Amino acid sequence: MTQMPIESIRDVRAHLAEVVERADRDDTPTVITRRGREVAAVVSIEVLRRYQEWEEREINRIIDERMASTADGVPIEDVMRETLARGE
Repeated sequence: MTQMPIESIRDVRAHLAEVVERADRDDTPTVITRRGREVAAVVSIEVLRRYQEWEEREINRIIDERMASTADGVPIEDVMRETLARGE
């Protein structure tokens, strides 16, 4: 996997159009830091949409897995809480 550019929020402000263009044209995300801590990323809209689709498929897979189980049922709220807590 190639190294993503990592820039401070101050640097990104100075050339935001270039960062957005890099994400869109080259499909290269930029990690944004604040006080040395990674806090956000600029990614193409396609990357965001693929992630959202993956997330939905993963939630459905977990639900299907749990529903197919012969063990006692698990409330959907618990499934959602567990899924969101994973932070994957």
